[in-house]
Amino acid sequence: MPDQSTGPQAPPEAPRPDSEKPVGELVFDVSERASGLIRDEIELAKAEVREKASQLIRGSVVGIVAGVFAFLALILVMHGVAWLLTDLFFGDDVWAGYLVEAGIFLLLGALAALFAYRSLRAGAPPVPEQAIEEAKRTREMLEGGSGGTA
Repeated sequence: MPDQSTGPQAPPEAPRPDSEKPVGELVFDVSERASGLIRDEIELAKAEVREKASQLIRGSVVGIVAGVFAFLALILVMHGVAWLLTDLFFGDDVWAGYLVEAGIFLLLGALAALFAYRSLRAGAPPVPEQAIEEAKRTREMLEGGSGGTA
């Protein structure tokens, strides 16, 4: 449908300096900018949490794969060590060699569990530290800019 406005269109007004704007318009500008700032802070927090979560997942998957391969190799090595212990120390008592190995397995498992606990504790929880720090600085700046009136 064609535009049925009457008369020529007036050119858009040039933006006025802040000193000439009415208070209502200034308040609107401030609230609009504050909303934009809050949206940006939320996006920063989301991006930070996504990055930390992907690092935790990637590290966990690689750790699991490495553990599976090490476990398979360890089965073969420990089977050989059990027979070696039997030949060197226990004569015909094969069970003694396997018992010694079981103790070694338990010790290695405890050490691995301790390492995994410390590693996961260092990466969790995925808190958006940069976004929180930026929000604190923004709040301090806004509170400082209000002239201390409360």
